[in-house]
Amino acid sequence: MYIYDDYDHQMLEERITQYRDQTHRYLAGDLSDEQFLPLRLQNGLYIQRLAPMLRVAVPYGLLSSTQLRKLASITRDYDKGYAHLSTRQNIQYNWPELEQTPDLLAELAEVSMHAIQTSGNCIRNTTTDQFAGSAPNEIEDSRPWCVIIRQWSTFHPEFAYLPRKFKIAVCGTEIDQAATQLHDIGLYLQKNEKGEVGFKVLVGGGLGRTPVIGKVIYEFLPWQHLLTYLDAIMRVYNLEGRRDNKYKARIKILVKALGVDVFREKVEAQWQFGKDSQATLTEAEVNRCKSFFTSPEYESLQDEDEAVTTASNSDLLFNNWLDRNVSAHKQSGYSIVTICLKGTGAAPGDITDRQMEFVADLAERYSQSELRITHEQNLTLAEVRIKDLYEIYKACKTESLATPYLGLLNDLVCCPGGDFCSLANAKSIPIAEAIQRRFDDFDRLNEIGDITLNMSGCMNACGHHHVGNIGIIGVDKKGAEFYQVALGGDAGREAKLAKILGPSFSQEEIPDVIEKIIQIYLDERQSDEKFIDAFYRLGIDLFKERVYAEAD
Repeated sequence: MYIYDDYDHQMLEERITQYRDQTHRYLAGDLSDEQFLPLRLQNGLYIQRLAPMLRVAVPYGLLSSTQLRKLASITRDYDKGYAHLSTRQNIQYNWPELEQTPDLLAELAEVSMHAIQTSGNCIRNTTTDQFAGSAPNEIEDSRPWCVIIRQWSTFHPEFAYLPRKFKIAVCGTEIDQAATQLHDIGLYLQKNEKGEVGFKVLVGGGLGRTPVIGKVIYEFLPWQHLLTYLDAIMRVYNLEGRRDNKYKARIKILVKALGVDVFREKVEAQWQFGKDSQATLTEAEVNRCKSFFTSPEYESLQDEDEAVTTASNSDLLFNNWLDRNVSAHKQSGYSIVTICLKGTGAAPGDITDRQMEFVADLAERYSQSELRITHEQNLTLAEVRIKDLYEIYKACKTESLATPYLGLLNDLVCCPGGDFCSLANAKSIPIAEAIQRRFDDFDRLNEIGDITLNMSGCMNACGHHHVGNIGIIGVDKKGAEFYQVALGGDAGREAKLAKILGPSFSQEEIPDVIEKIIQIYLDERQSDEKFIDAFYRLGIDLFKERVYAEAD
């Protein structure tokens, strides 16, 4: 992973000193709320319903065990013993005291971490697939390119005050687990017939009030021009994006207003000014960034281990965990383990300080002292020897982290909702728990099979409800909390936006509604047909008719 140099450390030290002074002046009454707002946002601090929320940047979701231990310590000392993993691979603290946030940031800096540009109208944390560098049949490791984008975008003077927040995702794996098409800029790594590396560039994706799937504006951008082309896109957006209405300020609105062809022409025109500038990437610079992500010295191992095979034959729960939570690795004898944080009774994506330290122990012992945060609010150990799988499973059981729910209905994605967020229309966590309790049976979950359920407390879509196979969004009806259900979303390479089922439901009705949707699918599916495939074969009208007919 990328190691901070002296310049990085100096930058963080100066930023923390600056922010400490700003916070002291605000608390002393020398800065107004309006003056302090952009200053705190630049350092990742929101004011939520009950307390400040601090969002910590985790570039491309990659953490060292040392960093995770520090996060655990901060969770104990500055929060209430737990933190939240976001869908953008970051970590959020929901209970820090405002006056303590400069000290919190200083502790993050000790392990080369910060909260810079995790909020505000700037280029946010660049995200990627959590299997990057380890996935079989990977087109190209996306992490070095994420580093290049991060270094280009951090403190970029021209793009520090954009019309609205801006998100970039990079995907180099065949299966897209980064929701690439739902970003302001989505980049797919690919190779042409000559084996040369380039990018398919999409713009104008995003969720929120106006969900849009990104549109392709460049089919194969040579890698040398990655930053110069991104510069051109950002310049067009910065010049022409709306600033009079924050609800119409995202780049997706500009692309729609201009039309993708006109937008492309404007980018091309801007690109001519800097196409062959100093920002053009060199092989030396790319190799420098690739040097941070060299593969470990793999042992020569077989893909099957006798002890693990014996354990899976005798331990049904372990066999279930192997089937759901363990993925193939590019290296023979190794695997990728995903730890599901979705046990019934725990808020989706929440992790305690004790669990953080436990996972840090696992990473040090079994996975090169490294782990990743996933878009589904779970944790991944990407360099695990197959022969260690049973030991990892038994260890996870001691901390209630061995649930074999990955990819199943109870592995749902959920924002903090109205329990924390001042923007939310409704609570999310109690609904998630009610659904998990209703379906708390592995055999039944396994019968239902692969399905995604995403939930957001409001239209801002932090839970990505628009791209869940089943999506739930909290809505306000005359001061009461209700929930709208949508079906058919998909965040992968064949990205689709969910379709609204119909009128909203009360909190008490939601578990029954999900039950009915699932039963319709089970009654109508063909062979091993997945939910998303069955939905598009059957159409939404069938689900609408039966759900609302039975509701009547």
